[in-house]
Amino acid sequence: MSSVWVILEERNGHASPISMEALAAGRQLAAQTGLPVHAVIMGTATKPLAEEISHSGVGSVLAIEHALLAPYTPDGFTLALQQAVQARQPAYLVFPHSYQVRDYAPKLAARLGQTLIGDVTGIEQGPVFIRQLMQGRLTGAYRHSGQGPCLVSVQSGAFRADGAGTEAAAVETFTPEIAASAIRTRPGEPFRGTSQSVDLTAAQRIVSVGRGIKEESNLDLARKLADALGAELAASRPICDSGWLPLDRQVGSSGQTVSPKLYVAVGISGAIQHLVGMKGSQCIVAINKDPEAPIFEVADYGIVGDLFEVVPAMIEALKSTRAQ
Repeated sequence: MSSVWVILEERNGHASPISMEALAAGRQLAAQTGLPVHAVIMGTATKPLAEEISHSGVGSVLAIEHALLAPYTPDGFTLALQQAVQARQPAYLVFPHSYQVRDYAPKLAARLGQTLIGDVTGIEQGPVFIRQLMQGRLTGAYRHSGQGPCLVSVQSGAFRADGAGTEAAAVETFTPEIAASAIRTRPGEPFRGTSQSVDLTAAQRIVSVGRGIKEESNLDLARKLADALGAELAASRPICDSGWLPLDRQVGSSGQTVSPKLYVAVGISGAIQHLVGMKGSQCIVAINKDPEAPIFEVADYGIVGDLFEVVPAMIEALKSTRAQ
């Protein structure tokens, strides 16, 4: 029967955070198409992860197991998933847009005679898959046509992971046929991005600063607001390029993509490169003295004023609320 498959990645014995976001996208796609959603994991000893994922609101978990699937290789993962797809005939495959997926999913798509719709940020009725072009300056809408499964990868931060489901789903095992000679690469150390002291993608509240802060010494004001809100401090690219904050606190197309419950933009005008990284936030509060600043176009609440007057007033109001 046709279905939506969500291909999950294991990290330290658990599904990676971006995999759970892909699962949320898969549920949304399943709701629009009326198809069941199933989770797929690959490896050698998948039972613990399969049991964990079985409580994630999926119809079932398909564990693709083979001795040559650990460690990861593009040849092994492509062959295993190709055989499973040809045997089970899913209608959609949803991947997290990770470095690993970027390594093997295009190859899988070519093997299946399909096109990978990568870095999707939204799913509309149709289904129509939305992705950004030219660093967010343009938006493209894509619809799958023809025979065979539709392959989609979803952008980090574009879909909010949830804890849907409590009852355990059935777990099935699929054993692909993979010869050792088919693995043509020798895996090295897993890719690791720049060492980060903070994972902004996991933050529920973020206070982000831009050029309007004027001087590095004024960052203390933003830090006080972040402390009052229990938020992480972040910044637009100019602040990090100036060395005022480390690069791992940069939000935008060349930084982290975030989707917190609350995003407070302090002195940020709203260049498209920054908007790409934060416009998925649930609630955006913008503080800027320029009423025409682009940030107000995506803000839920906008405050037109001098941040050096507005932010201290906000801090005092938050302190007063806590004291009551």
